[in-house]
Amino acid sequence: MTSQIASFSGLPHRLIQQELLTAEDVQQIQQQARQERVSLVRQLVVSGKLSARVVANAVAEEFGDPILDLATFQKDSLAKDLVDPKLINKHHVLPLFRRGSRLYVAVSDPTNLPALEEIRFNTGLNVETIIVEEDKLTQWIEGLESEAEGNAFEDLDDGLDDLNVSAAEESTDETKSGADDAPIVRFVNKLLLDAIKGGASDLHFEPYEKSYRVRFRQDGILQTVSTPPINIASKLSARLKVMSRMDISERRVPQDGRMKLKISKTRSIDFRVNTCPTLFGEKIVLRILDPESAKMGIEALGYEDNQKQMYLDALHKPQGMILVTGPTGSGKTVSLYTGVNILNTPERNISTAEDPVEINLEGVNQVNVNPKQGMEFSSALRAFLRQDPDVILVGEIRDLETANIAVKAAQTGHLVLSTLHTNSAPETLTRLRNMGVPSFNIATSVILIIAQRLARRLCEHCKTAVEIPKQSLLEIGFTEDDITTGFTVYGPQGCEKCKNGYKGRVGVYEVVKITDGIARIIMEEGNSIEIADQCRKEGFNDLHRSGLMKAIQGVTSLEEVNRVTSGH
Repeated sequence: MTSQIASFSGLPHRLIQQELLTAEDVQQIQQQARQERVSLVRQLVVSGKLSARVVANAVAEEFGDPILDLATFQKDSLAKDLVDPKLINKHHVLPLFRRGSRLYVAVSDPTNLPALEEIRFNTGLNVETIIVEEDKLTQWIEGLESEAEGNAFEDLDDGLDDLNVSAAEESTDETKSGADDAPIVRFVNKLLLDAIKGGASDLHFEPYEKSYRVRFRQDGILQTVSTPPINIASKLSARLKVMSRMDISERRVPQDGRMKLKISKTRSIDFRVNTCPTLFGEKIVLRILDPESAKMGIEALGYEDNQKQMYLDALHKPQGMILVTGPTGSGKTVSLYTGVNILNTPERNISTAEDPVEINLEGVNQVNVNPKQGMEFSSALRAFLRQDPDVILVGEIRDLETANIAVKAAQTGHLVLSTLHTNSAPETLTRLRNMGVPSFNIATSVILIIAQRLARRLCEHCKTAVEIPKQSLLEIGFTEDDITTGFTVYGPQGCEKCKNGYKGRVGVYEVVKITDGIARIIMEEGNSIEIADQCRKEGFNDLHRSGLMKAIQGVTSLEEVNRVTSGH
């Protein structure tokens, strides 16, 4: 043991001597640090062998530097303006305070002498080190970076309407249309950031004959946010196409692209971009794809307790098909990915085929469907079945071939999740039959159907009680039992914390488990009305009833319920 310790010096020697790590552990961590090109201190914390606090104490003892808990330090006291932010990120140091000609900086690894020398050269101050915990140092530096990014856009709030950009000359070469003009770049970045901050789902850039309009879709409703001068239309188009890696010289046919906006070191947002030639230029629509939406958790989606339990029970079955249905923008992707996220464990092989992949998930094998190159949903499904799958997600069942393969997979020991564009759960079953799937296969493969809509959520700060006569409540669909509970109906009002009385959205669901009674009607080729009647008999709420329950709970208004569930 003594000979092993003798082969180490400095911090590794101290860690072994204090019996915090074995020589083998230290050797392995040193090797990993070299491979990852990070400091030994950082790798010690990342490895999980020692806590950041223990490592910081050992470093302070070894090098004789003072130690500080950043949790006790005031962020306002930071001397961040003395050091270039690039140096802070590059060398992983945090300037704490200045005393005369000395600058005290927080570090987790004081052996990085070139970094200290560069900071001394740039500031003209003598640099003294104070040891802090690696994980807290990382959090503080990332916080500074996020704060800087937010502040970088604040100065753009003024003067956007007076954006002075000269009109592009008439030319077939759009590469000269100023895609890299600084004001255009700042304006587009500002819009992207505002959309993310405001919780928008889509951005619309729309050229007209004498005007230009930018709209955000927030909580499902489009709202105009900017009307820039018409003479910058081609510049905005070119900038967005450059960011999305599209052909900026092609303006006659639609194009698809993607872009990524890095918010901070730990968070980035993807945008799906589509252009469409219109009478007066290209309309460009950006869909915001936030990976965090898949990790919201099933509790945040708005399922009633019994609906949530049915979904979880179906997810944990070894085989069968779960179908999610609803119009575009009703939250089907988030519902499916929430389920996939629950199933995403090292024991399962999960494959998805989507058009296109919207949310990237670590541990899931995702395939982009591309019909132009022969990669259809059906061909992707066939490939999956030869890849030893446990769970298969099909973005959408569009044709009989895809439907038949998905049904076959669900009957042969795989869990299949997919979507269909129908209005309700009962109509989903008849839609499959109309596509040509035999009734017997539908009854034996489908285990759960979720029909859903998104309703705007009332603002908790300003929602107001609304008086509605009992007869009107009965006509809307409430029962006598509902009314005897004495619930309060709320409506929107509007305050500075919301938009028109609403803030965020909540799911309204019809969750139908395929029971023996429903399966019998399917095999007898019953229509959607018969299936719906059976669903009500078995206690499954339809969309309208689920919406009314949200109104009883004070989550949304009756106007919203009628808007999203009309006809159900």
